Amino acid sequence: MSSPLFRFRSPDRSPDRSPRTAPALWTGTAVGAAALVLLVLVAARWSPLMSLDRTVADALHRHAVADPGLVQVNRVLTDWVWDPWTMRVLIAVAVVALWWRGARRLALWVAATSLLATLLQQGLKAAVDRDRPQWTDPVDSANFAAFPSGHAMTTVVSCGLLLWLLRLYGAGPGLWGAALAVAVVSAVGVAATRVYLGVHWLTDVVGGALLGVAVVALSAAGYARYAAPREGSHPW
Repeated sequence: MSSPLFRFRSPDRSPDRSPRTAPALWTGTAVGAAALVLLVLVAARWSPLMSLDRTVADALHRHAVADPGLVQVNRVLTDWVWDPWTMRVLIAVAVVALWWRGARRLALWVAATSLLATLLQQGLKAAVDRDRPQWTDPVDSANFAAFPSGHAMTTVVSCGLLLWLLRLYGAGPGLWGAALAVAVVSAVGVAATRVYLGVHWLTDVVGGALLGVAVVALSAAGYARYAAPREGSHPW
């Protein structure tokens, strides 16, 4: 008999009977509005985190330059562990697994959400195109970064979608709790490494995380409202 930890349920419940549909919609709307306000402020060359950006972030970056070992660790973490492409590979694996199990509508929904999040991040990054202070240190790559942080947004979207899938399929508290812990560590880790290396400002990281949460919440609500009733039963 299978352990309750790995027991899943079908994701075919009606959205009108799901207590999580409305909260997801309200969460996505509220967080999206906050991200939009922050985006407008950044586009206007002002940020509520500007003072911290110019003190804390700069001080951390100066400290990082003096410690080549930590610089290397941060580069490995951000270029391999929490790299956007690594996060997208996780989503691709989930999409393939869902397709193979027969939940094709859900697989396409997850893939489309990940793709749209990437396009949104790149579009906003190109649209804002703000001037950034440049450092002369060799680890500096701030000239390649802008609002919102691609690492932060992709990590939040990928981990958020995986958590949503686990919740949708009724993962036990042990498995879901472990996944939540990994997601939190990943989000905090991305923020710390990006700011510590001086690659992003705090504003970039916060904005990317807010947009990521909004995308996942709205996607979950949209699936429950429009796609789940037609999905059918696909037990894991």
